[in-house]
Amino acid sequence: MNLSYFISKRIRQGNGVSFSSIIHKIAVASIAIGLSAAIVSFLIMQGFQREVKNKIYSFSNHLLITKYTMNNAVEEQPFEFTTDLQQHPEQFGFVSHVQEYSHKAGLIKSDEDVMGIVFKGIGKSFDADQFSKDLVEGEFIHLPDSGYAQEVILSRIIADKINVKTGDNIVVHFFQNPPRFRKLKITGIYETNLSDYFDGKVIIGDLRLVQRLNNWSNDQAGGIEVRVDLDYFNGFELWRNAFAHHLQRIDEVILSNPEYTGNRFFGSLSALWEFKYDHDKAALETSAREIGLSMDYDLYIETVRDKYIQVFEWLDLIKRQVRILLVVILVVVCVNMISVILILVMERTQMVGILKAMGARDSLVRSVFTFNGMSLIGKGLLLGNAIGLGLCFVQDYFKFIPLDPHDYYMEYVPIQWSWGTVMLLNAIVFATVTLVLMVPTRFITRINPIEAIRFD
Repeated sequence: MNLSYFISKRIRQGNGVSFSSIIHKIAVASIAIGLSAAIVSFLIMQGFQREVKNKIYSFSNHLLITKYTMNNAVEEQPFEFTTDLQQHPEQFGFVSHVQEYSHKAGLIKSDEDVMGIVFKGIGKSFDADQFSKDLVEGEFIHLPDSGYAQEVILSRIIADKINVKTGDNIVVHFFQNPPRFRKLKITGIYETNLSDYFDGKVIIGDLRLVQRLNNWSNDQAGGIEVRVDLDYFNGFELWRNAFAHHLQRIDEVILSNPEYTGNRFFGSLSALWEFKYDHDKAALETSAREIGLSMDYDLYIETVRDKYIQVFEWLDLIKRQVRILLVVILVVVCVNMISVILILVMERTQMVGILKAMGARDSLVRSVFTFNGMSLIGKGLLLGNAIGLGLCFVQDYFKFIPLDPHDYYMEYVPIQWSWGTVMLLNAIVFATVTLVLMVPTRFITRINPIEAIRFD
């Protein structure tokens, strides 16, 4: 058996109810609280990101294909959606679904109220199963084989504002010359809680109604939505390509500024610091590039991240704040461990002097306290995992912490189970605190054996 490990084990067994045992418990508790806080924070953050992203993806999918236009109007320019992508999506392995759509501005008039809306026309290729989780009342519109459906789905916000419910009729006035209106029946109510982007203005109806109002043919639409399998791509390849593109951009900046030419090395270092990789973003951009190569020159492809950039930048900001919290937790835990080891060294000063007097090297004595610290870290990690994962399980199962859906876009605190994240947090805490143990143990090299033996 390793001598330093044996001595460390005997020290732990002989603590009893001494002052050292209290210090050990404080160290274990600080590590456990820090790790559990990190686990809960990261799993909640990832769950929050997942819920918001899924709401956006279910309503707008991942890629949007429209015709190039110079204006910023709500309505799109028509084009024939019966493209190769629409008819043969299997040619792109990462494409899981394709559906056509179109928008048209208008206003709703009920018996008492009037409000502006955006009518989203959808066709028979629309994935009603994916949308069903946002349908909180009623049923999906029925799309007939001929003509168009005189039915519509409203959001909960719009229905409450104009005081209507499923089964009621509303009159929708469309902005065009001459103005036209249609009387439509409400068959369902949806709710995504993304009121600024969907619930506050979008209603869903039949695309053929928009085609008839705009005098379009049956194979024309305002756009195509493409759903992508984000796990189709190799994660390492995406990371490598994204990082190579980032380095290339840094080199272009350096070459375009002669005063920075001599600082290419530092420019590369800054690229390492500034580089931010997001798997979903890289997968969407790669999908957009590959699909774009097969499209006509007058079509424009846009990722949903670019269309709703404010939401995704906000989610990235949340991720940054959670990472800052992790750094703060690590600093606190490391400071606590340094204090604990210093106290233990001072308490065992006579033992250190005796070991040195008997010929023990500084490395052996340092290893005694390093093993002691690693034992505390191990106990803290076990307790921290139990507390953190236990709290997450209780919240995920019972959902006892509610949220205001109008402010947070969901009704309760979400949990995203990611065992890779849990293992990474454990590895970061263990590695960081273990390295920090090197600092207080260096104090041992300054201890004089004669003075240490007489130390009281």
